[in-house]
Amino acid sequence: MFAVLYLGLLVVAFFVLIVLPQRRRMTAQRALIASIEPGDEVITSGGIYGTVERVDDTSVELAVADGVVMKVARAAIGQRIGPDRVVADGDDGAADDDLNA
Repeated sequence: MFAVLYLGLLVVAFFVLIVLPQRRRMTAQRALIASIEPGDEVITSGGIYGTVERVDDTSVELAVADGVVMKVARAAIGQRIGPDRVVADGDDGAADDDLNA
């Protein structure tokens, strides 16, 4: 009886601590990718900073320097930067404030 209760508690803890936060992150990432528009400043998951020039169904063209435009997968967008920056779960932006000081 105790073993079944313990196993049930482990399953619930796993779901609450692992599955739910991962679902929230995935939902936030999908919303970010869907809301990308030309003119947005973004960072790709590879760490490349750029400004969105054009958005297709599966790709985004980023201006990374004068005259340099890269085509990247839309899913490779990691975050938006600027005044309407999307904050990841648990990230209060404090680390970024330390770098800018």
